[in-house]
Amino acid sequence: MKQEPPASPLPGLTGDALVDWELVQRTLAGDHKAFELLVLKYRARVERLLMRILRHADAVADVSPDTFINAYRALHQFRGEARFYTWLHRIAANTAYKALAERKRDIVVNASELLPADAAEDETFSPGREPTNEDTPENLLAARQMAQALEQALQDLPDDHRRALELRELEGLSYEEIAVVMQCPVGTVRSRIFRGRAALAARLQGNDRATGAEGRAKRAQDER
Repeated sequence: MKQEPPASPLPGLTGDALVDWELVQRTLAGDHKAFELLVLKYRARVERLLMRILRHADAVADVSPDTFINAYRALHQFRGEARFYTWLHRIAANTAYKALAERKRDIVVNASELLPADAAEDETFSPGREPTNEDTPENLLAARQMAQALEQALQDLPDDHRRALELRELEGLSYEEIAVVMQCPVGTVRSRIFRGRAALAARLQGNDRATGAEGRAKRAQDER
């Protein structure tokens, strides 16, 4: 990579964003240790993103290094106008989608990905957690049915609506940052997220009505 002269940070750049910008500038000046720090800082987050797209640990192990190689080669294009992770997220996603296209595999989104990382990992009967009175078979069955309905509803969303929801709910990106990643106006981002949420809500409400009807029919049959 061609060494670049140090640049001045954008006005108002502070905190973590300023640290990342400085690490980028040190890397461009030939300090390879600085880029290693960026890799250490964001590798876990990038690999979580890749797992959501690729769905296989082996594929993540292959694509994760490629992501950071691509980022290193394109580092001179980072201007600090968006957060470093926003810029890196776009490279990671593009690298993963390219890998999928090469392997001709479908993208599958799991409903549990809409939960925060700590919540998604909190199993109903995880070690150290005692069952509560709410952990009845009926409640657990209802939760599984809801998860299945949500997963199906997500799969039925248009790709751009689903991806916008993921970036907002999973990655916690702002509307402006999502616009950078998806290369579209902020208004389009807002529209996609609104339509995606509305479609999910409508689908889940319909599922609730159907489930309720089935439950009433079963109770009536049991009472005979």
